[in-house]
Amino acid sequence: MELDNESKGGAGMRRVNGALFLITILLFNSVFATSAGAVEKEERKWQDETIYFLMVDRFANGNFLNDDNVNTQDPLAYHGGDFQGIIDRLDHIEEMGFTTIWMTPVFKNDDWGYHGYWINDFYETNENFGTIEEFKKLVDEAHKRDIKIILDFVVNHTGPNHPWVNDPEKEDWYHEEQEILDNNNQEQIQNGWIYGLPDLNTENPEVKTYLFDAAKWWIKETDIDGYRLDTVKHVPEEFWEEFSAEVKSVKEDFYLIGEVYDTDIRNIAAYADTGIDGFVDFPLAEQMRSTFQDVDLNSSRLFSYWDYNQQFFNNPYLMGNFIDNHDMSRFTRLSVENNMFPGTRWQLALTFMYTVPGIPIMYYGTEIALDGGEDPDNRRLMNFNEDEELKNFISDLGRLRQDLPALTRGTLEVLHNENGLLVYKREYKEETIVIAINNTSQTQSFSISNEELRENAELRGLLAGDLVRENSGDFQIVIEREEAEIYALADKTGINYGLISAIAAVWISFFILLYIMRKRSKNKK
Repeated sequence: MELDNESKGGAGMRRVNGALFLITILLFNSVFATSAGAVEKEERKWQDETIYFLMVDRFANGNFLNDDNVNTQDPLAYHGGDFQGIIDRLDHIEEMGFTTIWMTPVFKNDDWGYHGYWINDFYETNENFGTIEEFKKLVDEAHKRDIKIILDFVVNHTGPNHPWVNDPEKEDWYHEEQEILDNNNQEQIQNGWIYGLPDLNTENPEVKTYLFDAAKWWIKETDIDGYRLDTVKHVPEEFWEEFSAEVKSVKEDFYLIGEVYDTDIRNIAAYADTGIDGFVDFPLAEQMRSTFQDVDLNSSRLFSYWDYNQQFFNNPYLMGNFIDNHDMSRFTRLSVENNMFPGTRWQLALTFMYTVPGIPIMYYGTEIALDGGEDPDNRRLMNFNEDEELKNFISDLGRLRQDLPALTRGTLEVLHNENGLLVYKREYKEETIVIAINNTSQTQSFSISNEELRENAELRGLLAGDLVRENSGDFQIVIEREEAEIYALADKTGINYGLISAIAAVWISFFILLYIMRKRSKNKK
């Protein structure tokens, strides 16, 4: 369900209001930076990234000349998205504060492989997406904006019509055809054919060498920055250990994030020592989806996975936090089924996802609350008639995450967690950030003692501008139902007349300009 837009005039006013809000926040933050113990920006690490995940074919059509077998009415056909379309929309992605783009596989596929996972040639691009030169241009244009590129890489299987399948000399490049009947049987998981796709024999030295060489070739040839590794648990750990060493020998700080589709953190952690840097966090995603799809729901387990991740992984800050992906019903659909407004549901869920440890990964279409059921309905064509309110909210979250190291590197301490009322703090060096999310049906009031924060201080809201001063040793926070706020702890100040005057001047200028514009409009009529 895409959120409705108002008239062009209304949209223009929203843009002006958004700009004024941004100016107000910037003025506010100029004071915050000098009095709140802001931490100096450090060298960029992967845990500082924010990832936009898109399915190439379903994002944007920039070159109609490569629209072979395109049918936007058929959910299983190509819809026309391509490399040029992504280039054309890089500003859209950058405006929301994303620093990395993860794309579904771009390699040549069997017919009808719009999603990219039926690979037919590891060294050729999908002709529906564009040429290798166009892909290189995409990487270059992204890098000019300091945006990194992650590619989906598949080693477990090929498409059913790959030339190797019927090549007698490569018969031992595949495992014998068999179904996976027992998901607890590791031999079946590693050797079985998923959805009837030919399962590569990654124990075969020739297969290993081919896959290692192909993975390194793409890094050398196109200068990509990372791989998302598909179907990790279907491939032996020994393969991943060698694969990780091989690709990281090509490019310094090359990032590997693995997909172990499992809600048991122990099964994901089985691959923690393979050289894969992080994993998409399915257990956390399950909790976020169940907690935020409605109000007043049990939230007791939301923070458990941070404890588990610290226990099981070398660097838990490199885990990938996500709510939606291309293999599950969209979160918007869950909200609608609960008769809830998707925009509000998304704002609360995204606030949580952006402010807990881990790398946020947002699935394309979230910015318009795109609807969708099970695959392939969850892979609808992107619509760029955006809902400005939700997009602006995501932009604010992205900006704060880039500006506040505590949100990417800080400790996590839960101050309150009960049936949807979540209060927690992140601390890094001299910076303390408090996040309050009221996912309940009532206005909530709660206190935080100065022992948990500090004396002679105040909490400054960075989303809605709330200000909470210490009173008799406590910080008393009142937050409306279905709202969230991110607070920065700062030294207590008196009335800042300079700041008030600056903000007032901005708004007075706006109203004078608005008056002049309306007067001119009447004169023209």
